[in-house]
Amino acid sequence: MSRKIFILLAGLLLASCQSTEEPAAPQPYSPGIRIRLQYEGYAMAESRSATRLDTDYDRVEFGVADLAGNIIENLKGVYNAETSEMRIEGLQAGDYVLLILGIRGDCTADGVVFHRMRHLDDTWMSFPEELEQPLAAEYLYSQTPFTVTTRTTAAGNVQEAVMDKTPVQRRIVGRADFIFDYNNPYVAGAVVSKQVMVNAPRFRTKFSGAGDFAGESAGLPVSLSLDYEKSFLFPPTVDNEPLRGDIEIVTRNYRGYQISRSFDFELAKISPNHIGTIRTDVLHPDDASGTMFVSEQYYRTSEHSLILQDDEHHSVYADPTQRRFNTAAPLQLSVTDDGRFHARFYSPRPLSDVLVRARIPGTGDEFVDLAYFDNIPAFADFYGELLLTQRDGIYRTESGRMLRIPAKTTSDLAGIEYRIESSDPYWKKLEQIAHGWTISFNLYGGDPERPDGGPVGNWMGILPVHCREVVALFINFTYMIDMPEHEEILRANEDRLYGNGGVDDKVTAETVLKQMQQARTLSVGLVYPGNNVIGLGGGSVFGAYQPAWLRHYFDTYACEIMFHELGHVMGYSHSSSFTYGPWAQELMNTFYVEHIGEMPIDSPSYLNSSQNPNLY
Repeated sequence: MSRKIFILLAGLLLASCQSTEEPAAPQPYSPGIRIRLQYEGYAMAESRSATRLDTDYDRVEFGVADLAGNIIENLKGVYNAETSEMRIEGLQAGDYVLLILGIRGDCTADGVVFHRMRHLDDTWMSFPEELEQPLAAEYLYSQTPFTVTTRTTAAGNVQEAVMDKTPVQRRIVGRADFIFDYNNPYVAGAVVSKQVMVNAPRFRTKFSGAGDFAGESAGLPVSLSLDYEKSFLFPPTVDNEPLRGDIEIVTRNYRGYQISRSFDFELAKISPNHIGTIRTDVLHPDDASGTMFVSEQYYRTSEHSLILQDDEHHSVYADPTQRRFNTAAPLQLSVTDDGRFHARFYSPRPLSDVLVRARIPGTGDEFVDLAYFDNIPAFADFYGELLLTQRDGIYRTESGRMLRIPAKTTSDLAGIEYRIESSDPYWKKLEQIAHGWTISFNLYGGDPERPDGGPVGNWMGILPVHCREVVALFINFTYMIDMPEHEEILRANEDRLYGNGGVDDKVTAETVLKQMQQARTLSVGLVYPGNNVIGLGGGSVFGAYQPAWLRHYFDTYACEIMFHELGHVMGYSHSSSFTYGPWAQELMNTFYVEHIGEMPIDSPSYLNSSQNPNLY
């Protein structure tokens, strides 16, 4: 739909942006002159910008003056934002000056008043004298000579506007940008608030049709919040008066303490159509700290992604050199070859309040605070700037000493040791996984790019949605291994445990526990059910069909499939109780479902896989 703004200059008082009167009904289009408008980007320094843009104004005010400066009355005008054109009706042939005020934004929020002009030297627009906040809208102005001529055509007389150049609007307001330079990137990410107080600024309040400024504001202080914005619009300052004030920056550190710092600033002036930059060098007590403080703010500005997402290519997730983890160490920490800190988290749940301590070769036996994360998202793949590889830094030791550590090369850090601490109850459960299994993902010939999974034999292409559930299942399973309640149910039913020799081949609970606690490496795939096979397992191979991966939290049959194949992985055949027998079909599957609320991944809601649109 075409966006048009109708303007009427008919000797009537133009409506203020503050007016509550109903706007005049749009006038029907009639022949007149047509003028294309453009506006200019902000000037650089004292030069004019060469950037020309089509206008997209929310409101347009116009006036036409004769060569004596008198405003022509009884004119009609319409502005079309889609074509950047102004149409004006009611002019006779002759020489004129076109005055345009274009507004981008909500002028009602600024309390702007537009005045009736009789002469171009009259006040056309005024800002409030009690200006206590930056402007919400941009105001752009042009003054362009032109000539109206009449040309006779077969259709009748046609008016034309002849001008040497396209009217180009330039802002009559200026912009102040606040920029901060930090000596420590983790201080920048630790900012809680940035507040600015501008001390008694005086701004021009009146603007004439001729493009002249007059009047001045009352010099009230202006308070600004830089928490979400860094650029602010103001009218020009009086007589090039500086913009002065104070900036208060409140930060926090990884130990929870807040620090407030104040900085003076001065901007020489606010000039029309110019950007003034207020740059602050943030000197901070934590500048010398080498500890990474990964806040939510830092995440937004750093290299951060997620693994095992639906758009991850199978050449990545099905490659064990790129995607593999041990359930006893789902949070993988390392220093990259280029000196960055890498944290990768194989987990369907996020983790909060994470302190990474490190014992750094050549610095003594104590662990030091290397990194702190407010939060590590589920399946995080984080790369952060490691100050330890860049410069000397101060680190807090586990005993509370402050230790200066010189910059290290990546080869210096080859023997670094990590220790993870967290108050998050979820981490407490992960820490209890004492017997981890190493898990990777395998296509087994299937093709996940085909709608049917490209079945090959009894396998089809596993997808990321299944891989995430693999992570959930095996974290839970290896946690279950060492649950006291699990050991109790094994011992209580020891007489029902038998091996490949049948019911007389008794297996002790102790033997089963050792087999489950044995370190294992599994390559997990997705089973194709078209051959009436819903699970496969043995040695390092494990797989189940799609419904089992979606329902293992609450469905004892789905769990039966999983434990049946785990029985094969442990070396048991179909003659044992560990496949078609009480271990898989009654004890383990029921225990898992009934105790899901105690497991690390205690709900399907973390992944919500059943609602994933990428399932087969």
